[in-house]
Amino acid sequence: MTDLPPDHQTARRIAEITLDEATILWRNEDVERERAAALRDLVEDNSFTPVRATQRGQKGPWSLHLSVVEGRLAMALRDRDGADAGTIGLGLARFRRAVREYFAICDSYYKALRKASAQEIETIDMARRAIHDRATRQLVEALEGKIETDFDTARRLFTLICVLHIRG
Repeated sequence: MTDLPPDHQTARRIAEITLDEATILWRNEDVERERAAALRDLVEDNSFTPVRATQRGQKGPWSLHLSVVEGRLAMALRDRDGADAGTIGLGLARFRRAVREYFAICDSYYKALRKASAQEIETIDMARRAIHDRATRQLVEALEGKIETDFDTARRLFTLICVLHIRG
């Protein structure tokens, strides 16, 4: 991405991202930390190009609003001018198992931070990253033909998908 002209680099990124707060019914401190870090990291460094919007001539940087509507992830997009750039929907059923596994390992990880040895924490963290990476690959596959993105951006998006799954 660094070899591209500056205006092209800007066009291929998310400038602003929001979550539908009404979708998120409950979250604890650990989840809030993960959410804040994912949002911050995503805006600082990402690669994101909605395929259909760019085919229609719309340009980024993009504004992205994530919500869950009728069991589907809704990714509402706005272009650099604030114009509606469409909504990309993804069925969330394909992510249920990955989200459940990720929540379970994160719960173990946060409990371990309070009382486990450094080696136990490292082992759990390795498992947590492996689950997160597997789910990220699944997300990249689901976005194929809809959004061009890199692994790190998709990884942060998966974290936000997990936050939207929390029901309390």
